[in-house]
Amino acid sequence: MVTQDSLLLNLPALVNDDRALARWGRYLDADVLVEIGADSWMLHIHQGKILEARRGPFRMPSFTFAIRIDADAFTEFLRPDPVPGRNDLMALVRHRLLRLEGDLHPFFSHLIWFKFVFAKLREAPIT
Repeated sequence: MVTQDSLLLNLPALVNDDRALARWGRYLDADVLVEIGADSWMLHIHQGKILEARRGPFRMPSFTFAIRIDADAFTEFLRPDPVPGRNDLMALVRHRLLRLEGDLHPFFSHLIWFKFVFAKLREAPIT
């Protein structure tokens, strides 16, 4: 059984061997706080590789930027064929189900990388 927790903790295995993602993210260095509902994870990214995915909670975390997603919207996002408005990170932003905070330059300059990384989570849907 794949859980949301194991899905995000195994994100480095899903991402780091993808040659296209390595090329798109080769200049990406960031510490990203991902919050889904009340749960949190820290992703340490260096040159487009996720070096570490760590489970929270964190006390006063230091991060480049934070991605905060509504838990129900994230579950819908993970479906193999999500409905419009739940199918893309920017669609979630538009519907105010995803908030971005902090230094957003790394996120927007590597938007394709982040879109494909989060889309890779659909390959192992949660239960």
